[in-house]
Amino acid sequence: MKSKYLTHNQRTVISVVVKVIIGLLFISPLFVGLIFSFVPDQELLKLPTLQTIRNTASFNNYKLLAQSLPVFSYLKTSLIDCLLVITVQVLFSSLSAYVFAYFDFKGKNFLFTLVLIGMMVPAQVITITNFLTVRRLGLLNTYLGLAVINFAGGKSIFLFRQYYKTIPKEMHEAAIVDGCGDMKYLFRFVMPLAVPSIASVALMVFIEEYNAYLWPILVARKQNMYTIQVGINQMIRPDMIPPYGRLLAFAMFSLIIPVIAFVLGEDYLISGMTEGSVKG
Repeated sequence: MKSKYLTHNQRTVISVVVKVIIGLLFISPLFVGLIFSFVPDQELLKLPTLQTIRNTASFNNYKLLAQSLPVFSYLKTSLIDCLLVITVQVLFSSLSAYVFAYFDFKGKNFLFTLVLIGMMVPAQVITITNFLTVRRLGLLNTYLGLAVINFAGGKSIFLFRQYYKTIPKEMHEAAIVDGCGDMKYLFRFVMPLAVPSIASVALMVFIEEYNAYLWPILVARKQNMYTIQVGINQMIRPDMIPPYGRLLAFAMFSLIIPVIAFVLGEDYLISGMTEGSVKG
């Protein structure tokens, strides 16, 4: 008599098929956008058929995009901004997390609670205050002005602290007894062990900073300081029909770096998010 229950292999196959279908549904808009980015504007306005796409597809939208806007300048600004934020935030957050993980001092729990509360406050709440401060310091239209408000991050401090608490304290005590100072211990032992967390934080910060729109459009007043998200907005004008083909081409161009970063750092992102999750 045949069993009415599925075997382990059958359940595995069904699970994989379902996951593939769901994954394809999620990324299908990207495939559609990629295909339409090769179709002329006039054809996109008429909802092109497969026959139209085959007959009219070309790289013309990408050529027109490169001729009309300094897209590589926008990309350079975005990457410099991301690099600044990642470097400084990883450094500051590592130092702060080390203090919370290894030192006992009066008000420690209160300060860490403030860090957690800061994670819950939307960035838009303090945008005006930040803008007035940056303008007063003369940092408009500068890389520092774009990046400075994100030099510290509560989420990064929290993730680093959680990971540092998984490292045995005996290792710290032994290092101190052997004459290793706290700073040397942090940079020579703790941070190398925390590479997955560092990569995870760097990837999260990169995605957030690369996709930022509100702050860059407030701070960047000159075209040579536009980030890639602000640059896309320059193609939309109220007095004309949007050039959908070039907009899609720009969107596909802007996705290249984040997709590469995510593919290369996916394993680090998952491990960095989970390895320190068991400690309080």
